[in-house]
Amino acid sequence: MKIAKFQIKKPKRFRLDFTLLIAVLLLVGFGILMVYSASFYSAALTYSDKMFFLKKQVAGAVIGLIALVTMYFISYENLKKLKWVAMGLSLILLALVFIPGIGVRVYGAKRWINLGLFTLQPSEIAKFGFVLFAAASLAEAKEKVKGFSGIFMTLLAGCLVCLLIIMEPNMSITICVGVTMLSMLFIGGARWKHFALMAIPVIIFIPVLILMEPYRLRRLVAFIDPFKSATGEGFQLVQSLYGLASGGLFGVGLFNSRQKYLFLPFAESDFIFSIIAEEFGFVGCLVLIAVFLVVIIRGIIISMKAPTRFGCYLASGITTIIALQLIINVAVVTGSIPPTGLPLPFISAGSTSLVVFMAAVGVLLNIDKQAHLASLESIKIGESSLFRGLNLFHKKEKLNKV
Repeated sequence: MKIAKFQIKKPKRFRLDFTLLIAVLLLVGFGILMVYSASFYSAALTYSDKMFFLKKQVAGAVIGLIALVTMYFISYENLKKLKWVAMGLSLILLALVFIPGIGVRVYGAKRWINLGLFTLQPSEIAKFGFVLFAAASLAEAKEKVKGFSGIFMTLLAGCLVCLLIIMEPNMSITICVGVTMLSMLFIGGARWKHFALMAIPVIIFIPVLILMEPYRLRRLVAFIDPFKSATGEGFQLVQSLYGLASGGLFGVGLFNSRQKYLFLPFAESDFIFSIIAEEFGFVGCLVLIAVFLVVIIRGIIISMKAPTRFGCYLASGITTIIALQLIINVAVVTGSIPPTGLPLPFISAGSTSLVVFMAAVGVLLNIDKQAHLASLESIKIGESSLFRGLNLFHKKEKLNKV
């Protein structure tokens, strides 16, 4: 009996999710372009340099690219050992904003720390520091997450981060961290009764937060009908809506926005999506959101294919933050939810945000690479078992012939 010869094609060991990488690089490149378009007029008036924000964004993109490449080559499993370092560093940085001389107050909020050559926004780092800690804690807890003891450390860390961020005050990132915490607990296997218990303090806490800061109540009232206070609390939203309406279907063209001429506050950061809508129109916005969806979908797929619990939770947390910030930013700019300051990932001006988001993408790429390597190991085991079986078959055939 003759056995047909066959050859198994060995898969390549090199793995890079080019779809995810190209989508992110497109967003970063487009963000640099739009930051310049949205800021050159205000930068020229304020800093006598129309490229002021552009230079900072390019610097952030270069450092971010280095961070992305570095994280791609570092096995994500090594990050598990740094969970306490990440959490401790996040809390220390968040606390430093309240120390006079270190913390920088801008528009009544202390959200930055002065490091001499540049300023740093700790809340941007703390988001991902918490995700790393939560992913490691939930992975180590495994089946214990069914009980309160298994989720206690994740809850405690999340609450501490949220408390320090809301004290800055920064309600938008507090909401982002809080929702990320709940989503990671859900993915980790927490029971519904835990979420029911957590809902009680949240329901009480939100109205208290609104009443603690009178401007939040004014923003809420302005959100209901911004045109009633078009020169007050509703001014920013009204100007944002003007920008969206001016863009129409295809926009007024790159660099031709009118709202950036000091009509729309924070045009280069929190409300940059309005400038994008004005210059590229509804179609341009759809294309931008489509690219974001590619990033989010790739993140979900990577989390599902991750070879370990830790990798799955880490990829899920990173993807959740990207998706949440996209949804919240677009919702605020379009007047779908009350105004709150939250940057558009990879696009809005802000070097700290850009660097940490790009580093997080590097982690996603590494998780994808490790999943590929794990599948290669499975193929090797399968191949060795197959060839052992074929050898035994050949020996049996020879014995039968004898």
